[in-house]
Amino acid sequence: MMENSITRASDFEYFVKSQSKESKEYRIVHTLQGWGCTCPDYLYRGWTCKHIYAVQFSFNLREQVKQNLVISPIDSVSECAFCHSTTIKKYGIRRNKSGDIQRYLCEFCKRTFSVNLGFERMKHNPQAITTAMQLYFSGESLRNTQKSLKLLGVQVCFKTVYNWIQRYTGLMEKYIEKIQPQLSDVWRADEIYVKFKGNQKYVYALMDDETRYWIAQEVADTKGTHDTRQLFRNGIETAGKKPIRLITDGAPNFHQAYNKEIRSMYAPKKTEHIQEIRLAGKVHNNKMERMNGEIRDREKTMRGLKIETTPILKGMQIFHNFVREHEGLKGQTPAEASGIKVEGNNKWKTLIQNAKRSSSTEFTQGEKLA
Repeated sequence: MMENSITRASDFEYFVKSQSKESKEYRIVHTLQGWGCTCPDYLYRGWTCKHIYAVQFSFNLREQVKQNLVISPIDSVSECAFCHSTTIKKYGIRRNKSGDIQRYLCEFCKRTFSVNLGFERMKHNPQAITTAMQLYFSGESLRNTQKSLKLLGVQVCFKTVYNWIQRYTGLMEKYIEKIQPQLSDVWRADEIYVKFKGNQKYVYALMDDETRYWIAQEVADTKGTHDTRQLFRNGIETAGKKPIRLITDGAPNFHQAYNKEIRSMYAPKKTEHIQEIRLAGKVHNNKMERMNGEIRDREKTMRGLKIETTPILKGMQIFHNFVREHEGLKGQTPAEASGIKVEGNNKWKTLIQNAKRSSSTEFTQGEKLA
């Protein structure tokens, strides 16, 4: 094959130039039956042609060169909290009601200190806090989460559980905004009505088709007339690119925003907006409806949300992307399918620790600049 002979339109559509006629090109599409080509060898003889082999090779190569971002737990301390010397060693355990915390001795300034990254000045230990978040976003109410923690020996008010969610959701959100997932070229968008203090509003969401990564969300007062341009702008900023194909329902506001923010008429970035969707068949929005079901289940447990700026929706987005394993992704989280791996048995703790270290680093750099 000649250099630059393969043009990628999307994850399942390619164009390959003919070797005999440079002006001619063949379209290779991935369907439920596999790869298909418009060349005579495939159409009339049923052969797997050289064009399909070339596309398969290109597709596999893309999968191999994907670089993964690994977010690791922070279980050790590398420098003194006072003089920032690296000559430190473990110096016993500090025991209190919330659990045991490792102490350190700096051999340079001779001062002792302890580090509880992300959970400083908290009455309860990280395990109790992250367990509460896992229970809540798995479907339990605040009061049921409180009762479950009591069985583990953790005495806490249900309002405290909400305060934890509000505090750490905001911390993780700022950290995750800096991470760019590797998304496919096909996105889905939909809306679902949710009650806020008895008033019906709509949660608009944008999701990647291949990885099921929840890209962006916003709350609106109306359906069909709400301007969704900002939703698409946020999605493009998160992904660092525009999609090739957008799948939505027939609401006109989606198409208007698509025309202004995504549409392109020129190959290889020619875009397509699919609005004619069905519950069954080749084009449907079942993946998006499944995610809407997560929002609906949470709303039923809470008997409606309280305010539009509630941290619950952002917390659900973090849980959906980074913590919850999906059967449709063979046990992976959407973040893992997007090249972001959160290590450790407690992914909540890993995210909180890294988010705290990231915010502390930015604060220190800001002080130096000042």
